[in-house]
Amino acid sequence: MKSCVLGKNTSKAEVQDISRHGIWLYAQGREFLLSFEEYPWFKDAKVSAIYNVRFLNRTHLFWPDLDVDLDIDSLEHPENYPLIAKRHS
Repeated sequence: MKSCVLGKNTSKAEVQDISRHGIWLYAQGREFLLSFEEYPWFKDAKVSAIYNVRFLNRTHLFWPDLDVDLDIDSLEHPENYPLIAKRHS
């Protein structure tokens, strides 16, 4: 017996707010704060670039205007991802 082909993934990622501390992201039914200290790519980015986020697959987020990609697992379990990227001067 074959399974039916799954439909299009309708789950969307959404930036809900940008504060002086970071961005609030809603994805997979959860809300995450991506602080500018831990995610410096967003600190000086244009607002339109921050809001332009999408899923590449079920767990992989992508900001094409910023060339930033993050896996949901790294947001849920940051302790498992100790490396922090540094901005180029």
